Amino acid sequence: MFKNLFIEKKVTPKFNPCEIVDKELVYYFSKYINPFDVDTRILDTSTAFNVESITPPVKNIINLRKINNIKSINKFFETANKKLPFNGTVIGCVESYNERRFRINESFPRLISKFIYINDFLVHRVFPKISITRGIYKYFFNDKNKALSVTETFGRLFSCGFEVINSTVINNLLYFICKKVRDPFYDEEPTNGIIYKMKRIGKDGKIIKVYKIRTMNPYAEYLQNFLFKEHNLKEGGKFKNDFRVTSWGKFLRKYWLDEIPMIFNFLKGDIKLVGVRPLSKHYYSLYSDSMKELRLKFKPGLLPPFYADMPKTLDEIMESEKTYLTAYEKNPFRTDFKYFFKIIRNIILRKARSS
Repeated sequence: MFKNLFIEKKVTPKFNPCEIVDKELVYYFSKYINPFDVDTRILDTSTAFNVESITPPVKNIINLRKINNIKSINKFFETANKKLPFNGTVIGCVESYNERRFRINESFPRLISKFIYINDFLVHRVFPKISITRGIYKYFFNDKNKALSVTETFGRLFSCGFEVINSTVINNLLYFICKKVRDPFYDEEPTNGIIYKMKRIGKDGKIIKVYKIRTMNPYAEYLQNFLFKEHNLKEGGKFKNDFRVTSWGKFLRKYWLDEIPMIFNFLKGDIKLVGVRPLSKHYYSLYSDSMKELRLKFKPGLLPPFYADMPKTLDEIMESEKTYLTAYEKNPFRTDFKYFFKIIRNIILRKARSS
């Protein structure tokens, strides 16, 4: 039956539907959709234009071109989102870091492969993310062959309204199956840079932008709900098995280097020296109603009471913050003075660290 399945190379009058899909791919696709359905479109394209040209009805879109070569990845998936009904399916693939490293290691001797991989990372990963070099990269590489992490890939999909339901590696490419669950966010300020702004809830519910040095891959913030459902929280209120954190990110967190830019928020008056953590909307949603209400009365802080009490569970974290905020409400100066020295003592003597 596989010989009857063809790829629509491009949605244009000149396409030649004569390329046969790999059998292993068909077997994988068939677990989740019917690739022979008349409402399934199979493409091999790098532009959103060819998705826009699809004529309805359509409930499944398969694109065999790896997203590393798609010029505007978000626009591509946002366009697919518009074409699909709720619970419609998108299937695509990416050459992630791991697969890219494997390909390079298999192609060259060990020492040479390490040099090539570092060069590849700088050119195809770092250059497209920095404003100064982004235009140069587009000029020389036509915005193709970008090096992408699994975190960024899944994060982009979530931001574009899809939920990843499965993924697997076939022929050195990571294939993903996604369902449309909502409209895209159309985020005009994706967090790509080395120093980035996190949207956090401040006093009176005002959204503040907290500056930090990146310790996670781009678009990691969109995967908070996914991680919570998959892995829940570990001791200290962090996510278990958080694949979003990079290797250098772990080093930066260990020595508090990632939080240095938050001094700018302190100088701006968005946060104070001692206070509860500025939380994301997802993490804030996990708190009890009474703690949500109490938190909004005060500015968040640079040094949280967490490092004074070292709680392990979310309930203990809320109790720690409640104790601090209640005391602060009665006597602000004395409370912050007491907590400041307790926090510094734990950081120095007990080596309290973020993870």
